[in-house]
Amino acid sequence: MAERKTLWKRNKETEVPSGDRKPRRLSKVIRWGLVFFVMLLGWTVWNFSARYDNRIYNPDELELVPERSVALVFGAGYWENGALSDILRDRLDAAIELYRFGRVEKLLFSGDNRVVEYNEPGRMHEYAISQGVHDEDIVLDFAGRRTYDTCYRARDIFQVQDVILVTQRYHLPRALLTCDGLNVDAVGYVADRTPYVHIRWYWIREIPALWNAWWDIHVKQPEPVLGEPLPIFP
Repeated sequence: MAERKTLWKRNKETEVPSGDRKPRRLSKVIRWGLVFFVMLLGWTVWNFSARYDNRIYNPDELELVPERSVALVFGAGYWENGALSDILRDRLDAAIELYRFGRVEKLLFSGDNRVVEYNEPGRMHEYAISQGVHDEDIVLDFAGRRTYDTCYRARDIFQVQDVILVTQRYHLPRALLTCDGLNVDAVGYVADRTPYVHIRWYWIREIPALWNAWWDIHVKQPEPVLGEPLPIFP
């Protein structure tokens, strides 16, 4: 009987008071939250810095850019007077460089055209024609409302298997991540040609956009606006 009392006392002494359990649980949640944050931060930095270094080409590396069948240009807006945004004009100029240098055969212009009054691909087409690109070498995608949609439709509608993504440096990691997830063989060509007033904001905004791209590819897997296949090379 005395032994039982002694054992009971020991158990009472070692028992964690219920009031102390919540702080311990909270501490564990915080620790795991910090681990997740550090991993997410490391993954993000890796994507923006080292991950795609060997697949991103700068303007002074034009001769090193591998040949692909198509250059894919992402829409980036234009003004009410019809003037292209600096970012979009630079993207088009970079794609035309690739075309003139013989690195691609076709130019695929993808942008938003949800309303009649706003036609990104149409304005991109007009600009390219004014720069001497042959009309038969231009393909328009009128439902490229975002990066994921553009890459998805390039694969499923236009049957693109290998591509050069033409966009600014801050945007290329997300575009390459998306193409990788959709099994499209892609490299990137940097379109930065002029200083951009809001470039810091573009880089900051790109961080959650990169996370969302991963979520779309691996979890949500949304299906964009599709239709009958329109292969660029029948």
